[in-house]
Amino acid sequence: MNLRMRTWHLLAGAAFGLTSAWAVAQDAPESLLPKMFDEPARPAATPTPAAPPSRPNAPSSAAPSSASPAASAPHSVSTPVVQSLPMEQVPVFGADSFMTTDASGKSTLTRMPTLEELQGMSPEAFEQLLTDKLNLDMPSGARRSMEQIGLMDETEGGMSVTSLSAQNPYLVQTAIAANRGALVSRWGHILLRRALASRLQAPAGMSPQQFLALRVGLLIRMGETDAARALLQGLDISNFTPELTREAFDIYQRTADFTGMCPVLSIQGVQGAGAEWGAAQSICDAFRGSGAAALSRLEKARVSGKMARIDSLLAQKYAGAAGRSRKAVTIEWNDVDTMTPWRYGLAIGVGLTPPESAMSGAMSVSGRMYDSITALAPMVGLDRRAAASDRAGASGVLSNAAMVDLYAQVYADPDVTGDWQKRAESLRDAYTLEAPAARLSAMQSLWSGANGGDAGYARQVLTAAAAARIAPSKDLEGDAAALIASMLSAGYDTNALAWSPIVASGSEGWGLLTVAAPGRIRAVDSGAVDTYYGADDSPNKRKSAFLVAGLAGLGRIDEGTSSRYSGEWGLQLDSSSHFTTAIDRAATAGDAASVALLAGLGMQGSSWQRMTPRYLYHIVSALRTVGLEAEARMIAAEAVARA
Repeated sequence: MNLRMRTWHLLAGAAFGLTSAWAVAQDAPESLLPKMFDEPARPAATPTPAAPPSRPNAPSSAAPSSASPAASAPHSVSTPVVQSLPMEQVPVFGADSFMTTDASGKSTLTRMPTLEELQGMSPEAFEQLLTDKLNLDMPSGARRSMEQIGLMDETEGGMSVTSLSAQNPYLVQTAIAANRGALVSRWGHILLRRALASRLQAPAGMSPQQFLALRVGLLIRMGETDAARALLQGLDISNFTPELTREAFDIYQRTADFTGMCPVLSIQGVQGAGAEWGAAQSICDAFRGSGAAALSRLEKARVSGKMARIDSLLAQKYAGAAGRSRKAVTIEWNDVDTMTPWRYGLAIGVGLTPPESAMSGAMSVSGRMYDSITALAPMVGLDRRAAASDRAGASGVLSNAAMVDLYAQVYADPDVTGDWQKRAESLRDAYTLEAPAARLSAMQSLWSGANGGDAGYARQVLTAAAAARIAPSKDLEGDAAALIASMLSAGYDTNALAWSPIVASGSEGWGLLTVAAPGRIRAVDSGAVDTYYGADDSPNKRKSAFLVAGLAGLGRIDEGTSSRYSGEWGLQLDSSSHFTTAIDRAATAGDAASVALLAGLGMQGSSWQRMTPRYLYHIVSALRTVGLEAEARMIAAEAVARA
């Protein structure tokens, strides 16, 4: 890519050099305008102009006559004629003089054209040289290796590089491709994102490009567009496959960065059958300066019916902005009742807000996807981003720090008023008020302002650091469980453990600390578990079921106790399935990356109501076996808190 950028810079510099040379040439005395456009001679300061000097070699049509009757008439002043200098004929060069094209239509730049050759190129050839699908012949030292592609290695918190190199490629492909991206667990989402973004070798029998395409595709489905783009950019565009090119298109439309797709289209070309690909190419052409032609093609696609009216108009508006066109495009959302990533990306890219009628079709998982896009989009208004952060924070796309930063921007922006400004003020009060009870009251106003579900848990993520700043006190024992749940949502397990002398055995706060406590703890008393079960008011006693499953997976109750509870409560912890067999086998082999991928596969769903105690037990147990005990504890605590 460095060579490609250098090539573009050299070509652009040469073009500017030619432009400067032509500008200097136009300063010559010879005028290229017709005589009628010449400026008239200004009148002289004296009333009688001086006679112009005669031209010594002026041509004459007849010999002078002394007896001519017109001899006394005034002579007219002839206009000087400047004869053009002889010019050397400039040879004409075509773009094929500098490129070779193979059978697949891929062009390779063989050498840089000289200034003389650029001057002799026709406009069509020059445009072909700049816009053709080029395969730059980069030296091997400048190319990036495809052996290990990722954002972080083991020293930075990633998985081992060779974790999947000996794994069955079919199992890896199934675990990634079958995952729809919506997980019930925030901590499971974070763990899966870390595994996908790790610097890994592809399994034996799977190409690096195929492995990368699988990982990027799942990150997109998870709403992690920023991580997906960063991971994809670890591979040179010249090594993209058609599948990777399509994933790149999906990334750039979801991030509203359609011009970011231009280098990919220049090298790999169109790799999709939809009309959006042609529209994206037109946007890139407008970005390069061919705005009028690009807008004409987009309008033609609308008139011909190849593209929906709203899609074409949005593309025209984006192309006009990219090419600095003055054409005004009016967007009308009439009869638009569905939303697509293409439409949404174009809309937010040009500063528009799709109406509720257009977003009504974005239900459930799709709605979570658009919330993730909105929360991460810097061009969207702060109030809309804050509203979207409820689902993005609960799912794991946004961290506690990212949510606090977002609310801080809301607080500092005088243009944001109403409920979101009040919520930002409440968050500030949760940090700055002196009395612990007052800070707790500010947090409770944020928790109660949510409508439960994902939004309620996201507000606990938002207040996690503020909750960790409250010192344990018997006066706050009644609110200890909510404070502990908030701290654990962002991983403040040490701060939460400080509340263990305050909470009563068998209480809700006790249950959270029992599964979240770091290090080895003594076996949990079954009497406390029975007390917890008796006070559990969750549907079908799901909190108690998840508590036992988590304790069994962490090894904090013995097998006899877990078997007894499993039989009495119908938890089926001892039964097996294809999934439990696969994750147990990966844990036995010490394959942390495979365990993380399979854990993500087993935690799919829209809520914790979709999770079973049996799956939770095997997931927590497998994570603890491969050394991911911290993640296992947080997932178990989240299950108890959100059941």
